[in-house]
Order: sequence, then structure tokens, then C-alpha cells
Amino acid sequence: MSRRRIVAVRRHVVFGTKAAVDHVLAACGWQINTAFIERLNLSLRQRVAAIGRRSATPCKSENGLCQQLALFQVYHNFVLPHTGLREALAAPVPTNGSGSVKVWRPCTPAMAAGLTDHVWSLKEVLLYRVPPWPQSQTV
Repeated sequence: MSRRRIVAVRRHVVFGTKAAVDHVLAACGWQINTAFIERLNLSLRQRVAAIGRRSATPCKSENGLCQQLALFQVYHNFVLPHTGLREALAAPVPTNGSGSVKVWRPCTPAMAAGLTDHVWSLKEVLLYRVPPWPQSQTV
């Protein structure tokens, strides 16, 4: 940085190779961009109180932070539709009220990845039964 301005950006691939990352991103017409991670950082700060700046509710333990991050991950991927992933409907669907017709189907990252076929409600997420974590077998 020079006088509080970014002069250069250096990209470093941590997992895999740069060629593999470029191949996956090229299929979407994208390239490595810091905007993606900055958007995720902002979402984390806004929705996870323990890592927000000047948080009034800091985590007391690492376990509490892990639980908050797990809930954020599920909410972000199963509950929150992303406008960049929305799908155009074949035919417009009229609404019951006086609003305009629906022309888009909301889509979450989990739907785009083929993990689910609908947008989950938060109640559905919280009532979903998850198998217990494997416990260490110490004798």
C-alpha cells in the first residue's frame, strides 16, 4: 500500500493449483477476484456477532464461535436466496395480491449445488435432526 491506496494485488492459491482454479472459474466467465472474499467477510461480520467489529457479544469459548459459524453456514447456504443464482421461470406466475407476476425462482447455493430442491425456512433448519458428532474413544 502506498498512501492508503492499493498498488498491487498478489493472488496465491492455497488448495489445488492455479490452473485448476482458473479452469473452474472460466466455465462461469469469472476470474480470481477479491470481491468474493470481501463479500463473504462482510456477511460474516453482519450475521455472526462474535466476529463483528467492536462486538457487544464476544464468544466466551472456541466452541461457541464454532456453533455460531456452523449456524451461519447453514443459513447462508440453505435459507438465504442469492440473487446471482436466481433462475428464470419458463412462464410468468401470477401472484395472489396486486403485485407484479413472478418471473424468477429464488435459488440458494445448496439448490445450485443440487443438495436440495427448495429454499429452507429457518424453522426447518432448526428442527432438522443431525447425527451426533463422533466422540473420541479414550479408555
